[in-house]
Amino acid sequence: MYNGLGSDLSNLSRLSNAKSRSISAENFTGEKSKGGMATEGTGSKAASDLGGQGWKVSPSIILQPGESFEIANIKGPGAIKHIWITSKGTSRDTIIRFYWDGCEDPSVECPIGDFFANAFLPKHIAVNSLAVCDNSVRGFNCYWEMPFRKHCKVTLENIGPKETYHYYQIDYILTDIPDDCAYFFAQFRRENPMTYKKDYTIIDGIKGKGHYVGTYMAWGANNNGWWGEGEIKFYMDGDTKFPTICGTGTEDYFNGAYSFLRNGVYEDYSTAYQGFTAVKYETEIQGQQRFSLYRWHITDPVRFESDLKVTMQGLGVRGNGKFLALQDDVASVAFWYQTMPFNKFPELPDYEYLEMI
Repeated sequence: MYNGLGSDLSNLSRLSNAKSRSISAENFTGEKSKGGMATEGTGSKAASDLGGQGWKVSPSIILQPGESFEIANIKGPGAIKHIWITSKGTSRDTIIRFYWDGCEDPSVECPIGDFFANAFLPKHIAVNSLAVCDNSVRGFNCYWEMPFRKHCKVTLENIGPKETYHYYQIDYILTDIPDDCAYFFAQFRRENPMTYKKDYTIIDGIKGKGHYVGTYMAWGANNNGWWGEGEIKFYMDGDTKFPTICGTGTEDYFNGAYSFLRNGVYEDYSTAYQGFTAVKYETEIQGQQRFSLYRWHITDPVRFESDLKVTMQGLGVRGNGKFLALQDDVASVAFWYQTMPFNKFPELPDYEYLEMI
C-alpha cells in the first residue's frame, strides 16, 4: 500500500496506512488525543476568563538568551512533511537544528531566517515557492520532505542578547521508509568579506551518495555597480581543479537575466523554483545594496555518487567593462539529501559574527 511519501495532486486520491501527527506548543509530544490539554503557558492569562484548558493556553514558547528547547522528539519510522513557524527577533538570533536517527551531530544547522529564505529580518521578504513559503509578515513554511527511520529531534537555540518567542507546528507522518530514501541536510555559511580572488564556498566536504536540491543566498554588495557575474561550480565524484557543472553567471543560476534590471530598476520575482528580491529599506542609513536569492533543484537535482563541493564566484564589472573580483558580504544555505554517515559540519560562528544590521 502507498506509504504517504511524495504526496502531490497526482496521488491525493490514494489511501495509505500512514498516521498523521503534529507537534506544537499545544501538544509538545505529538501524541494522539493529547492536543490542547495545557493548563499553563504563554496564553494562560488570555484564556483565563474562558475556563482555561482547551482555550489556547499554550500556543508558543519563550527562549531566554542562551536557552535551547527541543521542539520535536519523534520515534520513527516517519517523515516530516511541513513546518510552520513564526518568531520575534532577528534572522540570526535563533538557530534551528535537526538530528536524524540518534546522531550526535546535526544534519541541519542554520539561523532560522536563512533556513526559511529570509536572512534580513526584521525586514520580511515574501516567498512563494514549492519548498518554502513566507507569508504575511513572518509566516514561515517549509515543505522539504524529511524522512527518518529510527528517530528525529529538532531544537531551537537562542544565541542572541534578547528573549525570543516562537509559535510553531511540525506536521509529520509515521510510516515505513524505503531503503532508497536519503536524509535531509542544510548547512549555513558566511564570509564577510569574501576572500579576494577566491571563490566563495557554498558547501564542501559532502561524502556519500545523494543529490543537491537547493541554494539560498543573502548577498550584501560592497561596491557600486553590477555584482552578479560570478559562476557557480559543482565539483563532484573526484573533480579536482575543474568542475563537472559550471554556470554562466550568478543571475543566470538563479534563473534571471540581464542583471535583474528593467529600465535600471531591480525587478523582484518569486516563483515555484527560484526567486530574487532587492532588499529595500525605509531610511538611507540602511541603504547598502542587499539581495535575497533562492534556487530549488526540485525537478533538476544535482546527483552525486561519492562527494560534492559547490562554489560561487564574487564577480562584478569595472567601469572599463572588465571583471572585478568582489569582497562582498555573502551568506548561504545549501540543501541536499544524502546517505549516512556524514561529515560533521564546520563550527557555526557566534552571534556577533552572524549578526547583520
